[in-house]
Amino acid sequence: MIEPLLLTTTRVWTFDGKRPLTGASGFFFERGGRLFLVTSRHVLLDEPGKHFPDRIEIELHTDIKNLTRSIGLSVLLYYEGKSIWRHGKDSGGEVDVAVIELERAALPRTVALQCFTPAHLQRSLEDVEAGTSLLIVGFPLGFHDELHHLPVVRQAVIASSFGLRFQGLGYFLTDARTHRGTSGAPVVMRSDSNGQLSWKLLGVHSARMDMAGRDLEQDETLGLNCAWYADILLTLTA
Repeated sequence: MIEPLLLTTTRVWTFDGKRPLTGASGFFFERGGRLFLVTSRHVLLDEPGKHFPDRIEIELHTDIKNLTRSIGLSVLLYYEGKSIWRHGKDSGGEVDVAVIELERAALPRTVALQCFTPAHLQRSLEDVEAGTSLLIVGFPLGFHDELHHLPVVRQAVIASSFGLRFQGLGYFLTDARTHRGTSGAPVVMRSDSNGQLSWKLLGVHSARMDMAGRDLEQDETLGLNCAWYADILLTLTA
C-alpha cells in the first residue's frame, strides 16, 4: 500500500529551452473537474534572482501497481508571450503561490496521482493552534525515493499564530528543517475527514526565514519557514 499523501506531490524541474535551471516541488489540486499544478511563484519567475524559465517538467506515475514506472511531462509556461500560469495578491500584497492548469488529455491514461480539493482547505483559521503538528511533503535538494519516484516528508509545527497573518502578510511560520527544492511543497495537518486523503491542506511552503543581522559565526539559522495560506487557491482556480 502507498500512502495517498505521497501521490499528491511531484518533482518540478525548470528549464530555459533545453537548459536545466532549478528543481522544486509541486502538488495537485482539483476543482470542478479541472486539474491544477500548484507550486511557488518564484519557481516560475524570480526577477531578483534573474530566474526566467520558459517551461517546466513534472514527473507522473503511470502504474499504481508498479510505482517504478513514470514519465516526465513538459509544460510550457508561456503562450504567444503570455503566461499560462496564475498568481495573485491578497490584502498584504503579492502571494508566492502559482497554479498551472493541466490538460487531462495530455496525461497518461493510467496516471496515478492524488489531488487536494477545496474540501481539504481549512475554513476557520482560529481552529488551528500554534504548535500544531504538520508535515511538509517535498523534494529537499532533489532528494527522494528514486526507485519509486516518491517525495519525502519533514515534520514541522506551526510557529506563529495561525489566526493572524504574520506581519500582516499572507503566510504563517513553520518550525522545520527545510532545504532548497522544497519550494512549492504542500504543508498539511492530519484530519479525520476527507476520505482517503485524510489531511488538511494548510499552506504552500515558500522559503526559509533568517535574520539579516545574524552573526554567521555565533548564531545558527532560525530554522523557521514561511508557508503561504492555501486559501489563495480558491481565487487562483476560480
